[in-house]
Amino acid sequence: MKVSRLVLLLILSSFLTLGMISSATAKSVRQDLTMESTLEQVMKRGVLRVGMSTFVPWAMKGKSGELVGFEIDIARRLAKDMGVKIEFVPTKWSGIIPALLTGKFDLIIGGMGVRPDRNLKVNFSIPYYNTGMSIVASRKKAPGFTKLSDFNKKDISISVRIGTTAETAARKYMPEATLRMFDDESQAIQELLNGRVHAMVASAPMPAFHSVKYKKKLYMPMDDNFTMEPIGFALQKGDVDTLNYVNNWIRFVQAEGWIKERKHYWFNTRDWDGLIR
Repeated sequence: MKVSRLVLLLILSSFLTLGMISSATAKSVRQDLTMESTLEQVMKRGVLRVGMSTFVPWAMKGKSGELVGFEIDIARRLAKDMGVKIEFVPTKWSGIIPALLTGKFDLIIGGMGVRPDRNLKVNFSIPYYNTGMSIVASRKKAPGFTKLSDFNKKDISISVRIGTTAETAARKYMPEATLRMFDDESQAIQELLNGRVHAMVASAPMPAFHSVKYKKKLYMPMDDNFTMEPIGFALQKGDVDTLNYVNNWIRFVQAEGWIKERKHYWFNTRDWDGLIR
């Protein structure tokens, strides 16, 4: 009987010891994850590094060389609320996810559409706004075109920016057309202005801006966007703390109406023309 009681005490002691070790291990893992999070690194560094690429009106070079635009406002406000400085890292769109994965910056804030194929490589925040694809066409090369099927022909050429959702949308909705791809949106629009393609596909509202700016050469074949996509921040996988912070930050600035106000300014007015001219 004494032996049995001793055995029971030993077993109980072992379970308690294992439980204490397990609890300590779990605490250590949680601490390690917190210490290694992008959020902690940014706070220690005092600088938020943001990967981005130039898109009108999301991110543009201002008259003095500074960056301006909707996404630039978003990133600056995020850094301000975190109490850190901002550092923008301009990156070609086709290589922006690999650059994030290799640690060249902390987040991508650049009008990136939340897509399943991208989500396999990075985590996305909750959407902070929605956009869609639209098309701007040449008055000379594509007169009277009013629907996507008009552009879905083998003798039609369309310019897009490589690696963007514009490329994906053009391939899906106009598979018969010939795509001409460029690293920069300014090259894609120049191809259209020079009469070497019939149209350009890009995220709204950029095509509409160009149709107004170059109204003698370009026009909008359709009033509405032909796709709709949510836009989110992209960050490293497994970083729960940073994801939690940016999600709640987005909820906060959406609730106070700030994102809606900035979106209206950049997408529905041209009050910012003086910043880039």
